[in-house]
Parts: sequence; structure tokens; C-alpha cells
Amino acid sequence: ERLFSRWDFKRILAEGLVDVIQPDLSHAGGITECKKIATMAEAYDVALAPHCPLGPIALAACLQIDATCHNATIQEQSLGIHYNKGNDLLDYLVDPTVFKYDNGMVKIPTGPGLGIEINEEYVRAKAKEGHNWKNPIWRHKDGSVAEW
Repeated sequence: ERLFSRWDFKRILAEGLVDVIQPDLSHAGGITECKKIATMAEAYDVALAPHCPLGPIALAACLQIDATCHNATIQEQSLGIHYNKGNDLLDYLVDPTVFKYDNGMVKIPTGPGLGIEINEEYVRAKAKEGHNWKNPIWRHKDGSVAEW
């Protein structure tokens, strides 16, 4: 999730340093670049588990990658996770049931594009309210910044 291009992944794949990669579509060039990264990983028998700590748009994009990659093994998602307090991330979808899970599995959305439809009126209304979410800054005992 901290590597952002094919060139970043190239060395760790060629040297056999990983068994699973977690490219983040939101940071690694979107669907096309992540598909290329996944294909490279497949050539080295490395599994794919797309990093997806964001909302339903990123999840829908990740699921499209998963559907087309033989090495996709698991899909991270953030629906209902601790830092999504306040509004549910699915509130801004016209049909939130597109991400209905059954036995830990979710179907690949089948609608046009990513398979989801955004409730644009809801998004505009919420944008006027602003948000209270702050990126937590974690520190070590010595005061230095820690990774999440």
C-alpha cells in the first residue's frame, strides 16, 4: 500500500521479497496501473489483495480489478470500520445494497462503469456541512511520528 507504480513493485517482485501485494488504487495510478501491477505480480506467483481503506467508489474500483485478476485473493474494505463515524459511507449511494455481503462475500457490481450510482444531491448537501474527521497523528514515546 506504500508503493505506487510498476517500477516501485518491480524490485520486490523480481527478488521474491513478497507473497502478497496490496496496491492502493487511489494512490497507485487507478485501475489501469493497478491492473498492470497485478499482472506483473501474477507472473511471479504473488497474490493480490488491493488496499482499500476508503469508501464505496474505491471499493467498486477494487472489485473490478479483483474480477479480472487471477491472483486476487482477498479484498480489504472499510465499510463500518472504526474511523468512519457519523455517516455511513453507503449513504451517498443511490442503491447501497450493491455492497450486500453474504458469508463474507460481495458480488461484483454489474451496472455501468464501476457498477454504482452516486446520490449527487446527498453529496452536495453534505459538502456544505463540511466534516469533522481528522487524520489521526500517532506518535512514539519519544514524540516522533508513527505510521498508522
